[in-house]
Amino acid sequence: FVFSTEPLHVEMRPRNLEENVRGYDWSTHKDRNSLDQEKLQVERQRTLREFCANSSFTFPTKDRSFDDIPNYELNHLIVDDRHGVIYCYVPKVACTNWKRVMIVLSESLLDQGVPYRNPLNIPREHVHNTSTHLTFNKFWRRYGKFSRHLMKIKLKKYTKFLFVRDPFVRLISAFRSKFELENEEFYRRFAIPMLKLYSNHTNLPTSVSEAFGAGLKVSFSDFIQYLLDPRTEKMAPFNEHWRQVYRLCHPCQIDYDFIGKLETLDEDAAYLLQLLKVDRLLRFPPSYRNRTASSWEDNWFAKIPLAWRQQLYKLYEADFVLFGYPKPENLLKD
Repeated sequence: FVFSTEPLHVEMRPRNLEENVRGYDWSTHKDRNSLDQEKLQVERQRTLREFCANSSFTFPTKDRSFDDIPNYELNHLIVDDRHGVIYCYVPKVACTNWKRVMIVLSESLLDQGVPYRNPLNIPREHVHNTSTHLTFNKFWRRYGKFSRHLMKIKLKKYTKFLFVRDPFVRLISAFRSKFELENEEFYRRFAIPMLKLYSNHTNLPTSVSEAFGAGLKVSFSDFIQYLLDPRTEKMAPFNEHWRQVYRLCHPCQIDYDFIGKLETLDEDAAYLLQLLKVDRLLRFPPSYRNRTASSWEDNWFAKIPLAWRQQLYKLYEADFVLFGYPKPENLLKD
């Protein structure tokens, strides 16, 4: 195999924002917004590190090392060697637009021979095509036995970021986009088994449009049952749209430099592009789509039995705790 000779393009940045904040002369700082953002980052990172270090707070895979993570679980870490950036994408958390940004930065996709400059010009189907992105799980094919060593070098020197959102709201958003809209793939792979198992339907149409035409749709209750059913994970790991963030991005094994939240997307995105020193190259695309709001939680969960809600919280508890989302007490008590 050939070891790549492409340069690592590493810009030595502060290890993390906490060090950055401590060694900073605030008197020269003009921008109130950046100051608030920096404090917010320190707080988010501190919360994450404290719970990762807290031995009384446990969840599956928490204590394994980076070397223990199988290659196929590193497929959400997208690498841009040109700017020294690693992005862990979480579906249903503005990941389409962040992937677009990564394509522009890494120049991994050409439009008539020229790299895309405007993220919004990149067609959606290219954005989610896995061949478009260099991800950690592809390192093995490219670098063979050097791959883990190289990953660790890049994890140490590159700026690593992810975006998260309230775990229950993310589930509602996943349900809305995959089961309330006609989606052939999700109908066949997930809706048909759910309708058979939890709604006692037997002869189901093979196409989603026929099913919708006949009023056969997965209910939110079916979906929650599916998530809580121990048989589900025995068949295959959760689909990425509802897999927990700690399983997608390994936040106790990877020391993220920036934790963005969907709830503060615009400010976080602008600040991150500034930190990466690429704010003159591009802007984060505005999101106009019908975004699931956290105020909807009560309505969505109203018909879900209390015991299920409590089980569901247990299933996603690590995501709530690690990323500082308050426990939804109103949903977990009678």
